[in-house]
Amino acid sequence: MSMNVQALSGGFSAPVFDSQAVFRSLMDGMARPGVVQSITTKIGQPSPLGKAAGAVALALCDADTPIWLQPYFAKSGVADWIGFHTGALLAQEKSEARFVFLQAASGLYSFDLFASGTQEYPDRSATIVIEVSSIGKGSELVLSGPGIKEQRTVSVAGLPDVFDEIWKGNRSIFPRGVDVILTTGDRLLCLPRTTRIG
Repeated sequence: MSMNVQALSGGFSAPVFDSQAVFRSLMDGMARPGVVQSITTKIGQPSPLGKAAGAVALALCDADTPIWLQPYFAKSGVADWIGFHTGALLAQEKSEARFVFLQAASGLYSFDLFASGTQEYPDRSATIVIEVSSIGKGSELVLSGPGIKEQRTVSVAGLPDVFDEIWKGNRSIFPRGVDVILTTGDRLLCLPRTTRIG
């Protein structure tokens, strides 16, 4: 199978520096849920992957982190691009993936089939990156929990109405559960499993 030429393009121009910058943004985002982070690094990701989602892949994925792509991404050059730049391979089953890339518009139903860790090792869970249509406009999410003083309100467009129920289900198995990163264009915000919505 020939690799898409687009897969060989892009990537971090200064891998160590750029990866550290994105990693810092993600750590800040996880420590302060709902605070919007902007990715300024050029990465040349293939369509339909957004810049922030591509930056997450480059900063966090490697040969030891199987990924799962929603068919919308899997049918494009995204898998080859992530694989070429990070060494990450596609997971055969959703439960094997450490990082998951979804597009909200293509449908979200449940996180149940993805790894949620165990009581002894809750960190052995998936991080789910969800592309939405907008951050800063749309429906309001009222967040509370660790890293948030009282509450924080963020606006997100593109999440399905069932997201509240999906998130409640995720919260109900704490300390197990998945962590979520919402992305759009060059913006992202983090929803660690400790965050309450509503």
